[in-house]
Amino acid sequence: MIAHLRFLISISLFLVVSILPVNSFAHNTKIKIVYTTDVHGNFFPVDYITMSPVDGSLSRVVSAIDSIRETPGGNNLVLLDNGDFLQGQPSVYYYNYIDTISPHLASEIYNYIGYDATTIGNHDVETGHAVYDRWRSQNRMPLLGANVIDNKSGQPYLRPYVILEKDGVRIAVLGLLTPAIPAWLPENLWSGLSFEDMVTSAKKWIPIIKSNENPDIIIGLFHSGHDETMRTGEFIENASLKIAREVPGFDALLIGHDHQKFHEVIENVVGEKVTVLNPANNAKAVGLLEFDVKKSNGKLKSKKIASNILDITGFAPDKAFLEKFAPQREKIRNYVARKIGNVSEEMSIDDAFFGPSTFMSFLHRLQLDISGADISFAAPLSFGAVIRKGPMKVSDTFTLYKYENMLYVIKMTGREIKDYLEESYSIWTRQITDRQPHLINFKSENPSLSDNRLAKPAYNFDSATGIDYTVDVTKPKGEKINIASLSDGRSFSPDSTYTVAINSYRANGGGNLLSDGAGISREELKKRIVSATDKDLRYYLIDYIEKHPDIEVQTIHNWKFIPDGIVEKATEIDRELLFSPQSLKEQK
Repeated sequence: MIAHLRFLISISLFLVVSILPVNSFAHNTKIKIVYTTDVHGNFFPVDYITMSPVDGSLSRVVSAIDSIRETPGGNNLVLLDNGDFLQGQPSVYYYNYIDTISPHLASEIYNYIGYDATTIGNHDVETGHAVYDRWRSQNRMPLLGANVIDNKSGQPYLRPYVILEKDGVRIAVLGLLTPAIPAWLPENLWSGLSFEDMVTSAKKWIPIIKSNENPDIIIGLFHSGHDETMRTGEFIENASLKIAREVPGFDALLIGHDHQKFHEVIENVVGEKVTVLNPANNAKAVGLLEFDVKKSNGKLKSKKIASNILDITGFAPDKAFLEKFAPQREKIRNYVARKIGNVSEEMSIDDAFFGPSTFMSFLHRLQLDISGADISFAAPLSFGAVIRKGPMKVSDTFTLYKYENMLYVIKMTGREIKDYLEESYSIWTRQITDRQPHLINFKSENPSLSDNRLAKPAYNFDSATGIDYTVDVTKPKGEKINIASLSDGRSFSPDSTYTVAINSYRANGGGNLLSDGAGISREELKKRIVSATDKDLRYYLIDYIEKHPDIEVQTIHNWKFIPDGIVEKATEIDRELLFSPQSLKEQK
């Protein structure tokens, strides 16, 4: 009798619950969103260029994710990446261009970790269609890019957005890429594509997402930084904050590209609060969003957001992750350890900021020998780069040349060459006066060891070889450069035309030295190209060094800063600001 009564009560309760609407109860959900950006191939806790330990990498991110999963809301975890993963470390270069048969390491890693989505970055596009299309085909996660347009169809070439659902909460993630690709990269790398303005694209897609998907949360995953004053030609390189202010609908923008930590809450044009987050590069930190969402009858009632940049350098690399990819790690180690030549003396890039250096002389000499041009333009691409005396390995070529640029030869008049250098040295150096003693153009008016950022990126500090010239740092822009002659003794004339070896980033207008300095429009640049390599410059550097393995280090003293006494004093001050151990860490 009692058992029968219990059965009737349980049936009654079941019927009561069953006839209620499924979503009639209030429902609280905690969700965590973790994201990485600008990983640049830093998958493992070692720098395969220097073969030294690193304090970041995805191996530590995996450990951090496991820890986050144990916190409230960690069971509802969304994992995102913001692009620039296919360039930087030999770990990706090897699978981009050397071993193109095996599954791409980046695909295997991102699939293993379980990323939900990623946005494409400009350095991913830089690898070319063959690489990023192959990588995309091997991914289980969607590759986003609403403003990457297929010219044939007029529709996005990549998936514009993705809807992720966690415990009944719908999360929309819209991906956008900085549109300045045509100003940096040769067209063969992005053939058939165009890149829509980010603000225009965001304004178009937000209403579509709201109407079609009814999301509870909208996230912008933008490979674009926060400083909207940075323009490359007509392109706004960093439009993230502009979108945060001008395009209502976003709860948070997860940004990147500029390698600068950023964490602010922006108020948009309708008074909504938008969290903007950037944990910077090389997987040393992750961005973390925590949502507390309340829904009733299937409708959103409220949501709260907390945000943080989580330093992951204290997490140990995940052992299972390292074991899983041990065979690939061994392949990479063997590749970078291959000897290609012998270096007679150590080459350090530090001297390149204050005059001719062995490091830049070697690079200039290689560009001239490979191209056969009259003149070479090149810039220091990283701080603290050193190539040691003794055996030169494949890894050293990543120190010598950081990016996967092609080598171009273009035609320039003598006047354009002079104006180009005026532009370069005007962003590189200040005009020294009695009241302004600094040679280097620091961002701060009164730089110090703790405030020593450069006003402009050092990768735009082009010097030249093939001509003899001086740079008077007491003169203003337009009067700094005096070109005496070509280095082979021929006279140099403003009206004569010369061939110039230059990387593809610069030849396509990157850094604006050719446009703002030499006054050559991007349309005109295409007509100036004499030749272009079909592979990246590092490929030709390796090939050339293997054919000429005995490298006699020398400095080509074809240019100098003047006047001597003033320059020596300023150099002593600024060298300490740039290259003390504390300063070097900040600049990296």
